[in-house]
Amino acid sequence: MQLIDLAAVRNAERSSEPYDYLLASNLLKADVIDDLRRDFPDINKPGYLTVDEVKLHGRFKQLIEELEGPELTEELSRKFGLDLHQYPRLTTIMRKSQPKYGSIHTDGPSKVMTMLVYMNDEWQQDEGGRLRVLYDEKNYDKYKLEVPPTMGTMFAFLRSDNSWHGHLPFAGERRVVQIAWVKSQADVDRKKKHNKLAQFFKGIFGR
Repeated sequence: MQLIDLAAVRNAERSSEPYDYLLASNLLKADVIDDLRRDFPDINKPGYLTVDEVKLHGRFKQLIEELEGPELTEELSRKFGLDLHQYPRLTTIMRKSQPKYGSIHTDGPSKVMTMLVYMNDEWQQDEGGRLRVLYDEKNYDKYKLEVPPTMGTMFAFLRSDNSWHGHLPFAGERRVVQIAWVKSQADVDRKKKHNKLAQFFKGIFGR
């Protein structure tokens, strides 16, 4: 793979407490970082957009192809002991975050696994926007792990009824690619339709 270093996934330590997750650094090869930074989509809307709604080009387009490819899915399948190849994928991209994002949740039951790949050059400790692995739905301060959303950091977790996560409020640029392995194509289509509708109303009401 030209952009992704699969060894970063292979060598990452998997945790099963409080739920199954994997944190890896340097997923993106160092010699392509400048190109990926340059080719990241120029998104003006806040929130996650599906790849169908974003103009992809250059190295970033190639990155999406590698992230959605079978090689990465195979490595993640081995790490989690679950065949992820059978599940369709939904890929979304965010550039701009709003303070209302980051509320504590588990992800919906239609998702099997979620992977986040962060693409920010740096991040201050007290800035908010750092995803936390949480123990319950109420408490941000009691957490197992805090994920720095810096360039090449990857966080993946299996969805469960206790896969609580969230982050403190942040407003501004927060570049991230999210790939969800979803139970059925119908779920993917439904999520895409819902996302387009949400973006439509954001365009009208500016929220």
